[in-house]
Amino acid sequence: MKSLSGVIMLALMLTPLVFAAVASAADSPQFRGPNRDGKYNDTGLLKTWPEAGPPVVWVAHGLGKGYSTVSVVDDRLYVAGMADDLTGNLFVLNTDGAIEKTLPYGKDTDIVQAPGPRSTPTIDGERAYLTSGTGVVHCLDVVAGKQLWEANILERFGGKNAEWHLAESLLVDGDRLICTPGGAALVAALNKMTGETIWTTGGLNDVASYCSPAIVTHNGHRLLLTETSKFVLGLDADTGKLLWTYPHETKYDIHAVTPIYDNGLVYFTGGYGSGGGALELSPDGSSVSLKWADKTLDCQFHGVVLVDGYLYGCGHNNASLICLEMATGKVMWTTKEIKTGAVVYADGMLYVYEGPKEGVVSLVKAVPTGFERTGMFKVTEGTDNHWSHPVISNGRLYIRHGEALIAYDVAQK
Repeated sequence: MKSLSGVIMLALMLTPLVFAAVASAADSPQFRGPNRDGKYNDTGLLKTWPEAGPPVVWVAHGLGKGYSTVSVVDDRLYVAGMADDLTGNLFVLNTDGAIEKTLPYGKDTDIVQAPGPRSTPTIDGERAYLTSGTGVVHCLDVVAGKQLWEANILERFGGKNAEWHLAESLLVDGDRLICTPGGAALVAALNKMTGETIWTTGGLNDVASYCSPAIVTHNGHRLLLTETSKFVLGLDADTGKLLWTYPHETKYDIHAVTPIYDNGLVYFTGGYGSGGGALELSPDGSSVSLKWADKTLDCQFHGVVLVDGYLYGCGHNNASLICLEMATGKVMWTTKEIKTGAVVYADGMLYVYEGPKEGVVSLVKAVPTGFERTGMFKVTEGTDNHWSHPVISNGRLYIRHGEALIAYDVAQK
């Protein structure tokens, strides 16, 4: 097996879509926030941190192996982990950090470089949806505490597992559950209540990568954006019809960053120096052309956020925190003070969680004028690599580190 800094899996899933669950303004019912774009709705958060970092509210141990991030709806938290016997579990915690339910869903991946689930559970009402690294989609009733259905999407659609196994976080769109089995089916929509197939995408045969899809609206057209091993894709979100593809190759076929849409442009990126660029959509979204290309921000799986027209993310080979102008690709600033880490945003600030070994979390102003860090601390609880994406909800910063979930108080007093 090739050595990949263990990265990929992390893809952990990785966009703007309309989420079906009823959730409060500060909830985070799915991967990378309420709109899957790495931006959280909390306000009134600290703009600077004490020297030791924000206070720890609690630490929950015993989650097992994995890189799944936490989802938060109302007063419950949801996160997946794998026990030593390879059983995957969905843990339901209260806001005091106590594990209230442990819902086993079946075997997860024991791949050596990154064992355990990396799919963040998507919460839709009383149901949770997640996929194992082995390619099985699970639907769990989190109230009744039981599994409702499962579907092996690789077997059903003839797909081939990615080298470091699937890391997609599933997308709920109305009555449909969107997943990416790859192969001739490429992308599929399942009935979220039963698991039955609604549609599949033809016209291209490619292996799934580690990307989580997003749905955006462009001039009234709903487009589903994602990436497979060798392509950026645009689909009709209602029918699954393949509208366009754009070739983009990365080392080890790792595409794990959800494309970002803004004002007719689709931003994409990959690690290992491949970088990315912006595709300009035709008025009806049926075709694209390259607007600009960039090698500076070669983000591998750590996520990029768009704030007020500027992209912020960490490079891979170019291990730096970087700011690009979305409209032009112009590099506004870079800094080596922060290397490679997962980047999210809330209330004017970037939260950057460096890994795989560093475990340092930084608070940075989200401004294009230059790098300004206003706080940092080191994560000391937990095990294994620092690869999960931070989550901000209801005044708390949640960091998953292996078998531990840590809650920090980041609200202004």
